[in-house]
Amino acid sequence: MSLDEDTEKGAQDYSLLKAYRPFPGVSDELLYPDGRVRPVWRPFLDHLSGLSPETILERFARGNQYLNDAGVYFRQYGQDGPNEREWPFSHIPVIISQDDWQVISDGLVQRAELLEQVVADLYGPNRLVSDRLLPANLVAKSPEWQRPLVGVEPRSGHFLHFLAFEIGRGPDGTWWVLSDRAQAPSGAGFALENRVATGRVFNEFFARANVHRLAGFFRRFRDHLVDLRGEPDSRVSILTPGPLNDTYFEHAYIARYLGFMLLEGEDLTVENDRLMVRTVAGLKPVSVLWRRQDASWTDPLELNETSQIGTPGLVQAVRQGTVTMVNALGSGFLETRALLAFLPRICEHLMGEPLKIPNVATWWCGETSTRDYVKEHAETMMFSPALSTALPFTSAQTDFIGKDFHERSQGNLESWIDGRASNLVGQEAVTLSTTPAYHDGQLLPRPMSLRVFLARTANGWEVMSGGFARIGRTEDASAIAMQAGGSAADVWIVAGQKPVKETLLHQTESPFFKTQSGALPSRAADNLFWLGRYVERAEGAVRLLRAYHARLLETADPEAPLVAQAGEFLDKIGVAPVEPVPEGLCEMLQSAVASASKVRDRFSVDGWLALNDLAQSANGARRTMRDSADVTRAMGLLLRKITGFSGLVHENMYRFTGWRFLSIGRALERAHRMADLLAEFTAEDAPEGALELLLEVGDSAMSMSRRYAVSLSQSTVLDLLAMDTKNPRSVLYQLNDMKDHVGVLPGSSENGHLSELARSVLQIHTSLAISTPDTLVPEKLGELRDQIAHLSVELTDAYIR
Repeated sequence: MSLDEDTEKGAQDYSLLKAYRPFPGVSDELLYPDGRVRPVWRPFLDHLSGLSPETILERFARGNQYLNDAGVYFRQYGQDGPNEREWPFSHIPVIISQDDWQVISDGLVQRAELLEQVVADLYGPNRLVSDRLLPANLVAKSPEWQRPLVGVEPRSGHFLHFLAFEIGRGPDGTWWVLSDRAQAPSGAGFALENRVATGRVFNEFFARANVHRLAGFFRRFRDHLVDLRGEPDSRVSILTPGPLNDTYFEHAYIARYLGFMLLEGEDLTVENDRLMVRTVAGLKPVSVLWRRQDASWTDPLELNETSQIGTPGLVQAVRQGTVTMVNALGSGFLETRALLAFLPRICEHLMGEPLKIPNVATWWCGETSTRDYVKEHAETMMFSPALSTALPFTSAQTDFIGKDFHERSQGNLESWIDGRASNLVGQEAVTLSTTPAYHDGQLLPRPMSLRVFLARTANGWEVMSGGFARIGRTEDASAIAMQAGGSAADVWIVAGQKPVKETLLHQTESPFFKTQSGALPSRAADNLFWLGRYVERAEGAVRLLRAYHARLLETADPEAPLVAQAGEFLDKIGVAPVEPVPEGLCEMLQSAVASASKVRDRFSVDGWLALNDLAQSANGARRTMRDSADVTRAMGLLLRKITGFSGLVHENMYRFTGWRFLSIGRALERAHRMADLLAEFTAEDAPEGALELLLEVGDSAMSMSRRYAVSLSQSTVLDLLAMDTKNPRSVLYQLNDMKDHVGVLPGSSENGHLSELARSVLQIHTSLAISTPDTLVPEKLGELRDQIAHLSVELTDAYIR
């Protein structure tokens, strides 16, 4: 079929489109105004129409399962506080031809160059204000204009390195810029995950669809950031506000994808005007920082003094030119809503040409002539705070259409505008174009906007060939934001011929060399150490709970001596046995999840999912357990999941410094708990069956029968669980493991002398190794337990504080 014949075919050819009714006067991405299907969509519709409704739903479930398995989430804030919700995925991609995309790309590259010139002027000569192209009070009143950065030239020579633009298509088919995102643009990582998920849904079609890939965009941006370091021993890092941020998943994902360190403000310090990261090997320089944190929170000394997530002295490091910020501090002013009113004229002034892609028409009410125009057309305009940097359609509290004024407040609209003039903008009420979304077996039109990303590379600005689309959940464009229930779809840029396949790997003809080992930030080491401790602590509690309920099931008497003593020990470690599945156990697992969440960039997806599944299984068991038989079975299931998680992590984790901290935490906890159990259950007054319980909790009953020809005794149990160097459940085995790991940590030995931590581990190890079972009385075991516990303090002093 020829292209001309193809374009003549209309929507009536597809049963999926029988209910597809474009909104009157609204541009549609799928159909021309006369109802014909746009050529770029027809191959996809042909493919989709060949699938049964059941197959389509199965394919959608495949994409959802991938996102769930990958741990993709979006943090939503509501009346009950923040909570994680599944990534709101819209399965039908937005498809745009390469020719149309080139028009968009050209316009956005021009806009990126314009914004670079604007921000350079605002923090430099300030001619835009002196030439009356920008009102001085609009700049000065903006909380995003950072006065301490005036006169500071960026180390890289550029203020902007990574931008995002929210764009939409108007009723006449023209693209409009709805918002500029220059502060800390988010979404690029989500775009990658959308692409993988959509590729899973339409795998056969996608493989032959000539869709431009995304990896090359990220590779060239990564390489450019690496080139900006200057010194080969310095680092590129990503600055995040932390796990409570609504896009933290993306911060961790991008850090892992590009191989950069993910840091929080507390990980950094400034020494001799240089930005340094605290690592377990001491301070290491950071010369490029891609911040995903608003500028005002980055330095409590010179910006927002209330910030507890910033790094004191960061502005001074920028001022001295020792670090490149991506993007420059203060660039958030470019997101100011009122700036849109002045950009068309500024573009003509600075670049000698009009904007190739206009922004949504905006009028600042601080000038008499524009205010009069706004009042004349107030009923059809959208009103917003002039200094707002929020995305359009996301601020229902402050943004409203003039005709809805009387539903929100009493009084006269024109008087209301006069009273807020300099703090108000009026904007054309944009009608967004629509795109197909799948609902109840049919495609229906839904409003959408596109988020497009630009990165500065060695060859200038590059536009990501894709991005992601925000899809409204209803016909109302105000419901397009994900906080309002909107969803996100992949964006396919389709070429006429197969595009070059690109990957993140950099192909080079240079000789192979091994790069330096990645530095481990102290905070990451702390979280990995405690992750190991919490998981091992939970495993010990599960083993003892199972043993407790198994004996309670046999005796039906909680006051039976062995049952009572086991119950007292469980109480002592915070796991109340009166609860079928104690809350204390669930809290241990939640603490493990919390520690892992702070090192998501260093944690495998499989490990993260296994840990979450473990915590959810424990919480689920709390609601279903009825008696000791149920609990015994549930503890067995949890135990298998815990050991599965431990095996997954320890078998697949690269043997770098982070793995050693995780292993040290695990070994310390196991040694401490076993010493504590032995001190308690080998006492002279220990009840009958205590030794058998120790072997069960220590998972060593089989080893006992094979290792010792004599009958069960206190000496053989102590030998097996305290001193056996081949039993991974013994105290000495774990101390030996700790000794090996500590011995290769940075600073463990200097000039032939052991560090305090290494010396302490060796002393405890040697003391136990030269003991005999007869000398391991409860008092000595108690001392051993306390000495092991103190190693945690020494490790913290040496590497964390």
